[in-house]
Amino acid sequence: MEKTQNDQLKRRDRGELSYIRVVIFFSILGLIVTSLLIFTKETTTPARPSPPKNSENPPIILKKNPFDDLNLEARAAIVWDINKQKSLYEYNSEAQLPLASLTKLMTVLVASELLPDEYIITVEEDSLLEEGDSGLFAHEKWNLSDMLDFILVVSSNDGANVIASIAGAARMQMSPQSDDSPEATFVRAMNSKSTNINLSQTYFINETGLDPNSRMSGGYGSVKDVALLMEYILKEHPTLVSATVYKTLDITSLSGITHTATNTNKIIGSIPGLIASKTGFTDLAGGNLIVAYNAGLNRPLIAVVLSSTQEGRFSDIVQLVEASLLSLSE
Repeated sequence: MEKTQNDQLKRRDRGELSYIRVVIFFSILGLIVTSLLIFTKETTTPARPSPPKNSENPPIILKKNPFDDLNLEARAAIVWDINKQKSLYEYNSEAQLPLASLTKLMTVLVASELLPDEYIITVEEDSLLEEGDSGLFAHEKWNLSDMLDFILVVSSNDGANVIASIAGAARMQMSPQSDDSPEATFVRAMNSKSTNINLSQTYFINETGLDPNSRMSGGYGSVKDVALLMEYILKEHPTLVSATVYKTLDITSLSGITHTATNTNKIIGSIPGLIASKTGFTDLAGGNLIVAYNAGLNRPLIAVVLSSTQEGRFSDIVQLVEASLLSLSE
């Protein structure tokens, strides 16, 4: 009997064990199925899209202005865009300051309009008394155009005085009632031209730009006026300033004397696309410089500095030119 009971207990235990195993099996199977379902959902459910960017208000990226890094010695400066008729940069652009030999831009302009192209210049001895010997000889004969080139390239005071005397005399013949000297008549024509082309801050005391004394300059104007004067020359008489792009120029007068004209602008090679240039320096004016250059195809610009130093005018202009080219390339 006991054996029968033991057999029954064993069978019951085996049944319970089988039941437990079945329960564990299906529990594990359920966990596996649940895990597979979760994994499948995570891998097949598309990611939530990012919120759309606001295309109407993109982030603002501020570009640095190349002119912000300028370190100029000049008291006034400008970069003038001829095509746009506006300044790319200006500093004290209306200040009336001594012009020094930038005056000679107006000198050659007025002379070219008072004298015919084929006019022959004879250097009178009295005209060689001006400060600064540029190598002219008394009674030497020149073509007008060659003399004008020489005046601008070497900044010849003698040449400017020769031109003022001859062109002033020609002007007096057109207005015989004037009692002024030929030179004074010529300077009056310079001031009249300045008014006619609306250079509101510009007037001239003499044709060279030399300081008559320690308190007065030979001419006054603003950087904007000087830029507009150069613009007028480039538009109306471009060949007047074409020689100013050369470092040196050999010019032979009609008397057979060859003059080597060395440009007073020593940074000619540093200005890309140079069209024209002119220097100026006196004690009162300090260092002045103007350059015209192409910043691209048919994109002429003019840079001017006034009242810098004798050396600082050159570095000032290089800074202005480089900044202007950067500003237009962005």
